[in-house]
Amino acid sequence: MHAPETFYSVVVPGTGSLFKRLLLGRAMRSDKLGETLLPKRLALPIFASDALSSVAYAPDEIMLMLGLAGGAFAMTHSWQITIAVVLVMVVVVASYRQNVHAYPSGGGDYEVATVNLGPKAGLTVASALLVDYVLTVAVSVSSGVQNAGTVLDFVRGKEVLVGVVIIVFLTAMNLRGVRESGKAFAVPVYLFMVAIIGMGVYGFIQKATGGLAPAESAGLTLVPEGGEELTGIAAGFLLLRAFSSGCAALTGVEAISNGVPAFKKPKSDNAATTLLLMGALSITMLASIITLSQWTGIKIAEDPASQLLRDGRPVGDDYVQHTAIGQLSEAVFSNFHVGVVFVSIVTGLILFLAANTAFNGFPVLGSILARDGYLPRQLHTRGDRLAFSNGILILAAAAILLVVVFRANVNALLQLYIVGVFVSFTTSQTGMVRHWTRHLRLERNPKERARMQRSRVINAVGAAMSATVLLVVLITKFQQGARYAILAMAVLFVLMLGIKKHYSRVRDELAIDWDVERPMLPSHVHAIVCISKVHKPTMRALSYARASRPTYLEAVTVDVDPEETQGLLDEWDRRDIPVPLKVLSSPYRQITKPILDYVRSIRSGNPRDIVTVYLPEYVLGKWWEQILHNQSALRLKARLLFTPGVMVVSVPWQLQSSEGAERDWIDEPPIPGSVRGGAL
Repeated sequence: MHAPETFYSVVVPGTGSLFKRLLLGRAMRSDKLGETLLPKRLALPIFASDALSSVAYAPDEIMLMLGLAGGAFAMTHSWQITIAVVLVMVVVVASYRQNVHAYPSGGGDYEVATVNLGPKAGLTVASALLVDYVLTVAVSVSSGVQNAGTVLDFVRGKEVLVGVVIIVFLTAMNLRGVRESGKAFAVPVYLFMVAIIGMGVYGFIQKATGGLAPAESAGLTLVPEGGEELTGIAAGFLLLRAFSSGCAALTGVEAISNGVPAFKKPKSDNAATTLLLMGALSITMLASIITLSQWTGIKIAEDPASQLLRDGRPVGDDYVQHTAIGQLSEAVFSNFHVGVVFVSIVTGLILFLAANTAFNGFPVLGSILARDGYLPRQLHTRGDRLAFSNGILILAAAAILLVVVFRANVNALLQLYIVGVFVSFTTSQTGMVRHWTRHLRLERNPKERARMQRSRVINAVGAAMSATVLLVVLITKFQQGARYAILAMAVLFVLMLGIKKHYSRVRDELAIDWDVERPMLPSHVHAIVCISKVHKPTMRALSYARASRPTYLEAVTVDVDPEETQGLLDEWDRRDIPVPLKVLSSPYRQITKPILDYVRSIRSGNPRDIVTVYLPEYVLGKWWEQILHNQSALRLKARLLFTPGVMVVSVPWQLQSSEGAERDWIDEPPIPGSVRGGAL
C-alpha cells in the first residue's frame, strides 16, 4: 500500500495574503462595524448613483421610441411622457419613504412582502431584485463603455473587454468596504449633479435671453420608421413603449430601502431624507434635459442612417448619432468647449458608477436571504472589510457573464431591464397597504390613526401606479427580451425554494428528540490505522490511536507489491510494535476498495458500535509538492465519509516545507483576518 499522504490544500506561505492585503487593505475587527456606517453625504452617491445615472439614458430611450413615429410626434409627446414618468417617480419615492420608516432592518421590499403577503410573495420580490441588480451592473457598465467609445478610439471594438475590466475594478473597490467605495465614488457623482443641473440652469438662462443655440441634429428631418405616420392603436402602443422605456429612470429607488442598516443613526430618518434628495435631483435633471432637448431640436432615431434626412436625403451610415446629453452640452456650451468635455467625462463616469448601487444592494439582500435559508449560508458572512464579500463576487461574475453574452449591447440589455424593479415596487406597496391596515385595527390614538391612514393612501396609490407600469412594461417589452428576465426570476425562485427545502430537511434530520434519544457513548470501538511503511507519520498515528483507548486496535496495509509487503512485516516484527498488523489482499492492485470492503465486513449491526479509521497524512508547504505525492488517502477518505458508522481521523505530520504556512490559514499576526468563517 502506498502512503496515504497529505490531501490538505497547499499554499505558498505569505504570497496570497500579501496580495490580498494590498488589494483590500487590512482586515477589520467585527466591533468596528459602526465605523463603516454612512452619513447622508456618502449614502447619496452610494445608493442613488443608479437612479441619478438613469437621466443619462432615459431621455434617449423616450425620444428613440417616439422617433419611430417621426419628428413631429416626438416633439409633441416627449414632454407628456416625461410628466408621466415624473408623476410615477414622485409617487414611488413618497411610498418608499413609508417603507424605510416601517421596516428599517434592511430587508426592504423582500421583508415588506414576506411579513405582509407571505414567504412566496417575499421570494418573488427577492428573485426580481436579484435579477435587476445584475442587470443594473451590466446595463450601466455597457452604457458607460458605449459612451466612452464615442470619444475614445481605443475603446471601439473592445467594449466587452473594457466592460469586464471596469466590473473587476468596481468589485475590488467594493470588497474594500462600503465606506471606502463611497469615498472613492462620491466626487464623480456630485460632479455629475453639478454638470447636469448647471447645464440646465445655463440653458434656461440662454433660452430666456434668446442665446440658446440649436442642436447638431436640429436641422435634420426625422421620418417615421417605414415612412408611414402612426395613428390610432399603433400610436397609442408606441406611447406606452416610450413610457415604459422612460421608467428606467426609476431603477435604483428601492436600493435605499434595502440599505437602511448602512446609514448612521437615526437610520430611518437619514434614509428617508436621502430618498427625498435622490427623487428631487432625478426629477430636476430628467425634466431639464427633456425640456432643453425640445428647445434645441434634438432628434434621436433608432436607425439614424435611414430615418434622419438632410435636405431630403438620408444621412447614411457615416452619420454619428450622439446621445441627447452629448448634443445638448454642445448646444448649451457652444462657446465653451471645456463645458462640453466636462459633461462628457462626468456622464461616462456616472454610468460606470451606477453599478455601485447594485454592489451595495445585492450583497445585503443576499445576506438576508441566506439568513432565512433561501441562499447558501456563506452569503451571510462578512469578509475582511466587513462587506458581504461573497455576494459581491457572485454579482460581479453574473454581470460579467451578461456583458460577454450580450456583447455589451445596451439596447439589447435594456429590454431585460425594469421588469424586476416594478415587480418589487408593486408587491412591496401592496404589502405596505396591508401593513397599515393591520396596524389601524389596533391603533386608538387619533393622530397616529390619521398618519397611518395617510400613509396607506400613499402606498395604495403607489401600488396601483406600479402595477399599471408593470403591465405596460410586460405588454411592450415581453417580445423584445423581458421574457428572459421573467424566466431568470422564475429559475431563481425555484432554486431558492429548493435551497430552503434542503436546509429545512437537514435541520429536521439533525434535530434531537430528547424524549426518545439521549447522547450515549459507543459500546464498541474498532480502530484501524492505515499504513504503508514504518516511519514517523505511521508511529504518530499508532500512538494517537492507542491513546484514544479503543476496544480493539489493529494496523492495516494493502498488499499491492509482495516484496514491499514482506519487508514491512519483517520490520514490524523486528521493531516489536505492540499493534497487530493485518495484510489485505489486492490482486488487482487497488488500495481503496480492499480497505472499504474490510471496514464494512467488521461493522456490526449495533448502531452504538463504530469503526474508527486513522489516516497518517503529510502536510506540505509548496504547491508543487502536492503533485509529487500519492493521493490515495484523499480517495479513501472521500469514500469512507459516506459509510455509516465509520469515523475518519486525520493524523497530520508537518514536513519542513510547511513551516510558517499556518500564517496563511489562521488569524494571527502579522497578517490578521486571513480566513473568514464561511467564506466561499
